[in-house]
Amino acid sequence: MNLDGKVVLVTGAGGGIGKALAIGAAKAGASVVVNDIGATLSGTSENVGAAQAVVNEIEAFGGKAVASTDSVSETEGAEGIVKTATDRFGRLDAIVNNAGILRDGFFHKMSFEDFDAVIKVHLYGSFNVARAAAPVFREQNGGSMIHMTSTSALIGNLAQANYSAAKLGIMALSKSIALDMQRWNVRSNCIAPFAWSRMTSNIKAETPDQMERVAKLKEMKPEKISPLVNYLASDDGKDVNGQVFCVRNNELFLMSQVRPVRSVQMSDGWTEDKIASHAMPALRSSFFPLEVSADVFSWDPV
Repeated sequence: MNLDGKVVLVTGAGGGIGKALAIGAAKAGASVVVNDIGATLSGTSENVGAAQAVVNEIEAFGGKAVASTDSVSETEGAEGIVKTATDRFGRLDAIVNNAGILRDGFFHKMSFEDFDAVIKVHLYGSFNVARAAAPVFREQNGGSMIHMTSTSALIGNLAQANYSAAKLGIMALSKSIALDMQRWNVRSNCIAPFAWSRMTSNIKAETPDQMERVAKLKEMKPEKISPLVNYLASDDGKDVNGQVFCVRNNELFLMSQVRPVRSVQMSDGWTEDKIASHAMPALRSSFFPLEVSADVFSWDPV
C-alpha cells in the first residue's frame, strides 16, 4: 500500500498495536506522528521516551516520524498532537485513535475514578483527537479517521464495564463523524483488533483453558492489523465510510451494526399483561444470549 506523501497520526504508539501501526504506516511511505505519554497499562505513570524510541526505529530504516507526548484525554493535548503534524509535515491525512488504558474490575466493585479514567482516555481521547483534526481535514477536503473499538464492547466481556462502555461509545462516535463529515470527503471507520499486546497481557492464565486461550492470543501479532489501517488511510479506501471491521490474525470481518431484529404490534396498544403474554413470548426466540467475545469467536485463529 502506497502512503507516499501522506501524514498519519497514531496515538498510543509507544508500544503494542500502536507501535506496529506507526511502523507499518512509515514502511508504506507515510510520515508518522508517534503519540504516546509513556503511561503504564493503568495510566498511572509516564515514560516520555516511549514515543521517541519508536521514532528512532522508524528513522533507522529511512522513514519519517516525529514524537508527541501530549495527552489525548485533554483538549489542549489533542490540539497539540495535531499541531505537531501540521507544523512538522505541513498537513495531516489520517488519524488512528489507538491510545488506551485498562482498569478492569467487576461492575459492583468498580470505582468512579476507574470508570472515569478509562472513559477519558478511550472515548474522550478519540473525540478530542478527531475534533482537533476535523478543521484540517475540512480545509484539505479529505481525510481518514480510524478508531480502535473492541469485541469486549461489540459482543461483551466480564469485568470491563468501563472499557466496554468507552469502546461502544467510540463506535457510535465514528458513525456520527462519518455522517457529519462526509460532505468534506472525510471518512470514519472502526477496527476491533485481536492481537497480543500490553492491553491483553493482563488476561488471566491460571487454568488450562485460560492458558490455552492466552497461547492462541500470542499467535496473533499486532502487525496483522497494519494492512487494514494502511488501506483505510490510503486513497484506495476513500469510499469506505461508517464501517466496523474486526481483524483476527489472517481473518478480516465486517461487523454488524444495530438494526431491528423482530417486531410485534398490538392494534389497541400494549399493556403490561399483553407484553407478558404476547410480546415477550414472540420476541424471546430472537433474544441475544449473554455471551462474551470468546463464545462468539469460538474457533482457533486462522
